[in-house]
Amino acid sequence: MSPSHGLGFEPDLSDPYLAKAAALREIFARDAAERDRQGGRPTEQIRLLKESGLLKLLIPREHGGHGEPWSTALRIVREFAKVDGSLGHLYGYHFGSVHAAHLLGDPDQAARLYRRSAEGNWFWGNARNSFSRTLFGRRTGEWITVNGFKPFTSGSHVADALMIAWLDEESHEWAFAAVPADRPGIIVENDWDAIGQRQTGSGRVTFADLKVHADEVLDHGFDRGRPYRTLGVLQQQSVLLNVFIGSAQGALLAARDYTVTTSRPWLHSGVERHTDDPWVQRTYGDLVLRTQAATLLADKALQAIDAAFVRGRDLTEAERGEAAVTVAAANAHAGAVALDVTSTVFEVMGARASAASYGFDRFWRNVRTHTLHNPAEYKIRNVGTWFLTGAHPQPSNFQ
Repeated sequence: MSPSHGLGFEPDLSDPYLAKAAALREIFARDAAERDRQGGRPTEQIRLLKESGLLKLLIPREHGGHGEPWSTALRIVREFAKVDGSLGHLYGYHFGSVHAAHLLGDPDQAARLYRRSAEGNWFWGNARNSFSRTLFGRRTGEWITVNGFKPFTSGSHVADALMIAWLDEESHEWAFAAVPADRPGIIVENDWDAIGQRQTGSGRVTFADLKVHADEVLDHGFDRGRPYRTLGVLQQQSVLLNVFIGSAQGALLAARDYTVTTSRPWLHSGVERHTDDPWVQRTYGDLVLRTQAATLLADKALQAIDAAFVRGRDLTEAERGEAAVTVAAANAHAGAVALDVTSTVFEVMGARASAASYGFDRFWRNVRTHTLHNPAEYKIRNVGTWFLTGAHPQPSNFQ
């Protein structure tokens, strides 16, 4: 039996979707370090995802999908992040855009987009960062002309469809729409140059006189104010926390394999095998225990997300608030543990493990990049405020 069994690091392979994801994970692992160095587009990996059917995972069965719960998709995010944080990120964010119409539009719009996405086996990108007020639209009759840009457009460089958001020039209210990624007026800059997540395409998309038809704009007025509409940010935060968990687990497993097969004992250790050094044993023990604890908290957050989405439009503010606290706690803890694990493993692997050819540094770089875009400080404060006063976090772009 592999030492990783019993730690909570292995997926339930009796689930056909998780088994398929685990098989893909092994394929992605073959060139993950090299692709990380190159950056660019994971074109072949997106092709394999399309062949697997996993892009349809959360689309309801009546619209051509598999009808799985969010927890299944988030566990797959975790699997991919064990070897490639970029693919875990892209896969999870794909579903945020697929389901935006369900959360923000009317039921007929959601049904139409579900069916079209399933039939076309679309991969979705994201250009709807509402934190950025840099994209504007002006309506003329049945058309809206959109100009400006969006930063942090994950998946735009490999997308079939984009979910976009802009500010109306007259009303200054947000508008959302689903559009084909190859429509004239969409210019994917593919200029992402962060130290991590190098294949996510999370740079800028420029919009030059993009024409959006009125029936492509999500009609979210009928459902305005419902707590259910605000679950998108919790889904997004759940993607990030499972990238953290997968990265920590993946770094530990890769480091263990290197330590067992390649590491040499320190000359003053007094042991013949590096694995017999009490310092090495204790360090790994500490990292494993902390990663297990973070994984259990992440699993609790998976249950909270599933429960909130099952409630649908009957979800109350209190129920949404409880889910937000659980996700915030899991996210903050997972990020802190992953940062430490992905750095500390180098101490027990040894100096030669820092060679660029191994690519072990990608785990830390990916986690570090995400945590900077997703500060734990404010999530921890929200958990503390809830503990002291019972007040839930107010829905916003990041909670």
